[in-house]
Amino acid sequence: MIVPQYWAEARAQHKRQGRQITVRRFGWSDVSQAEAQANAERRAQEALDGLRDGERLARREPKVPYNGAEGVPIREEIVERHDDVLITRNSYGARCLNTADVLFADIDFEQQPNLRFAIGVFAALAALGLLAGWLTHSVLLLAGLLLVALFASGLLAGRVHRLYLHWHGGAAALARQRILRFLERNPDWNFRLYRTPAGLRALATHRTFAADDPAVAHCFSALGVDPLYARMCQRQQCFRARLSAKPWRMGIAHHLRPRPGVWPVAPERMHARRDWVERYEAAASGYAACSFLEVLGSGVVAPAVARVQWLHDELSGAASGRPIA
Repeated sequence: MIVPQYWAEARAQHKRQGRQITVRRFGWSDVSQAEAQANAERRAQEALDGLRDGERLARREPKVPYNGAEGVPIREEIVERHDDVLITRNSYGARCLNTADVLFADIDFEQQPNLRFAIGVFAALAALGLLAGWLTHSVLLLAGLLLVALFASGLLAGRVHRLYLHWHGGAAALARQRILRFLERNPDWNFRLYRTPAGLRALATHRTFAADDPAVAHCFSALGVDPLYARMCQRQQCFRARLSAKPWRMGIAHHLRPRPGVWPVAPERMHARRDWVERYEAAASGYAACSFLEVLGSGVVAPAVARVQWLHDELSGAASGRPIA
């Protein structure tokens, strides 16, 4: 896990056959701005050398804070440091906990059918159409029924999915059942379970994990963790948990200033950011990011996890009773 204090950008250029190649790369450092600049210049030159050798490389890296960052560290303001745990402010202003080895898994409820479910409904309707066409020996009927299956499957999939959720006690019950099935196969595991506005958050307490541990990938798959979050954990070699409310859930319509919220911010624009953050934190003090539900599993809490658990619960308001947002 790398969340640098200093950032810089450099460019390297080369003229070839009358055309100029320009490559831009970011650099970072926890030591100084000068070291970040030197890192940027080295990376830019390495990318330029690669292009000259025929490698297919992007001329410029996107300036993104976290999601989608490929090969670039987390680019967020460090708000607090607690030993090896960092609290950062993400691109829309919320505070996030970043840890290299304590597994957090966010499980969003599926309110709409996924692609596999929709394809299954279409396949069932198409099979009925094929059967009707075969029984009647009518190619026109077959074609008509296949068209009906194509257009009706989306609407029908939504209704069938709602019935499926209702039959199983709702999305929360289904998510909990997935966790219990995983624990049956892995009895040494232990989870603290939290409710979030969009689903559940599971914190594994029985031991620490590296983000690229195969056990993590297996857990994420079994619990139905968002694939983007799972991929980011591997890329950034860390786990994350949001600690404060999302602005729009508290009625804050304006985005973090200046847009798009990527760190660092030019000195002349810091006042706009500080004003926005001040208003945001005043509103966020009345909300929690999640609420504690229960403990599931072996009951084991590793000492290295216990301190991160306490920090998460304290800063997220998990036991505060405040509304979650």
